[in-house]
Amino acid sequence: TTHFVEAIKGGTGLPSFRRKYRELDLLLIDDVQFFAGKQSTLVEVLYTIDTLLREGRQLIFAADRPPSELRPLGPEIITRLTGGLVCGIQAADYATRLSILRGLAGKKSLPVPEEVLAYLAAQLPGDARQLAGAMHRLAAAAYAYEATINLEFVQHTLADLMQATRRAVRLPEIAGAVANLFGLETEQMQSGGKSPAVSHPRMLAMWLARKYTRSAYSEISRYFGRKSHSTVLSAEDKVGEWLASGKTLPLPHGQCTVEEALRRVEAQLRLG
Repeated sequence: TTHFVEAIKGGTGLPSFRRKYRELDLLLIDDVQFFAGKQSTLVEVLYTIDTLLREGRQLIFAADRPPSELRPLGPEIITRLTGGLVCGIQAADYATRLSILRGLAGKKSLPVPEEVLAYLAAQLPGDARQLAGAMHRLAAAAYAYEATINLEFVQHTLADLMQATRRAVRLPEIAGAVANLFGLETEQMQSGGKSPAVSHPRMLAMWLARKYTRSAYSEISRYFGRKSHSTVLSAEDKVGEWLASGKTLPLPHGQCTVEEALRRVEAQLRLG
């Protein structure tokens, strides 16, 4: 946008601007959503896309939301974006975070025990920048205090960071997210329904409630309309068995494993 505005103000700069962007082998633009409302720039982007497509060049666009939610860009831009391969980028899972941390430690030649890396990967659900920030702080603190990096040192040094990233979740949020995934109403999760279509999602919700809230067994059982806390204990055991066996559950459109279902709910709640 800046280059385009400068080209217009320059009077004779527009042909040069167009040559620069329309003779590329690859055009890659991040944060496309920021073009919203910049009508003149959007027109130029549209013609640039069409020119490059005709020439068989490659185009890659990234945004913070799927094309269907980029309506302010206009239908012409959206149809061209959806005409390509659309790939969603999920938040880094535990294994990816652990791999990133190992790479950061190796790059800094920082002696970080594997148990510390595993702890950080589990406790920091953020992106690569946050993980890098944590490693930078550990490296600086270890150097300043001439300390050995171990679990106790990490917990003390990153205490405020751990607290800031810890997501507080309530039972209604978990119930709503699980119900949404399985095409149910929250009230059905709290009913006495015993059919697998209701009871299985309810067990997943109880398992997540134990993992992400401080609610007691009795509170969880009451919320989900159960009479005894033993129902929650049973749900914990059952979901653990499902995870170990790779059990699949039916969704409104297809099926998924229990592990995948939990991951989707965690992503919706931004826990994973």
